[in-house]
Amino acid sequence: MQYTFLEATAHVTFHTPFIQQSDLCHLCRCLLLQMEVQAFIEHCMQVVGTRASHARSLARVLLEGDLRGHYSHGLNRMDVYVTEIRAGICARDGEPVVEKESAATALVNGKNLLGPVVGNYCMSLAVKKAQDMGVGWVVAHGKKWEVICLFLSVSLCLCSGSNHFGIAAYYSMQALKENMIGMAYTNTSPLVVPTRAKEGTLGTNPISVAAPAMDGDSFVLDMATSAVALGKVEIHERNGVSIPEGWGCDSGGRVSTEPKAVLSGGGLVPLGGNETTGLCLSQALPTLGGSHKGYGLSLMVEVFCGMLAGAQYSKHIRTWRVTDRMADLGQCFVAVNPEHFAPGFNDRMSHLLSLHRNLEPVDPGMPVMAAGDPERKHMQTCQELGGIPYYLSVVKHM
Repeated sequence: MQYTFLEATAHVTFHTPFIQQSDLCHLCRCLLLQMEVQAFIEHCMQVVGTRASHARSLARVLLEGDLRGHYSHGLNRMDVYVTEIRAGICARDGEPVVEKESAATALVNGKNLLGPVVGNYCMSLAVKKAQDMGVGWVVAHGKKWEVICLFLSVSLCLCSGSNHFGIAAYYSMQALKENMIGMAYTNTSPLVVPTRAKEGTLGTNPISVAAPAMDGDSFVLDMATSAVALGKVEIHERNGVSIPEGWGCDSGGRVSTEPKAVLSGGGLVPLGGNETTGLCLSQALPTLGGSHKGYGLSLMVEVFCGMLAGAQYSKHIRTWRVTDRMADLGQCFVAVNPEHFAPGFNDRMSHLLSLHRNLEPVDPGMPVMAAGDPERKHMQTCQELGGIPYYLSVVKHM
């Protein structure tokens, strides 16, 4: 097989497998074809007994993460799914089943399946409800290995008993295909240390909102409520480089730039960094940071996912990468049909996006962007390169 290695100043093609290139710098990148990455993930999942269609669903989500530049939630995360299937804490086979349904509500048994399988099912159901009701709110939870989806006149899907589902935007963007607004939330294992605390009791608890504009344009927000996703710290650790200040803390709650300190006993900090960012020179007083805002948003996700869904929450969710019990994550999927509200939604969205994209930038070489623009730019780069560039350290880890 031919692999292309990308370096800062040159493109060199090797005709031997990348795994033998041990003499190359760990920060070199190799270019892999999309179909090869998808086939590799599908194969690995099927080897451990995952149903082929479920393996395909997972591969598509992870591939989309890498294509959009969210390497923390792509191929880098595959070993987690393999480990959980092997350990028997995630179901290899089965399908979600609707146990109760009315015009506005539905109860779905998710059977502790792979997160993407449950997520796709719930988001599809939320969109269908939104087509009929205007808004669909689906909640999935899984006490006793089940996922419950509740559809109200607001189409929101909450789910518990689910598992890691990849990038949240993969689900919110599904609503765009039907010209709807989509939202997706999930709680996760406790990795984030709340403001003023030492112990990690919250997950990265991501939020995603996607809204359609004209001519295929869209607003796509996909963000963790922590300062950064855990996978980015893991990638830095594998590459042997320090992390920026404000990403994480050590076991004493002190800011650390050492990935190992964050991953071994420490934790991530909420979006906004630390509470105290420095001194105000004019008053010689501490300058407050914004960590309380990220902390509050993370708790909001718990309201939607842990509380409403009846799933595990906060420190009650199992420790990350520990396979002693099922995750029982809570997840929330929302679909809103703009047709049921004021006319001209797409036109106004396009104007809103253009208004901000056309702002005069501080640096002419760095234009103002809207949520989703960096991802589209990365996808265009992948198309021009003919594949997805990966750090060798991530590929070798697989």
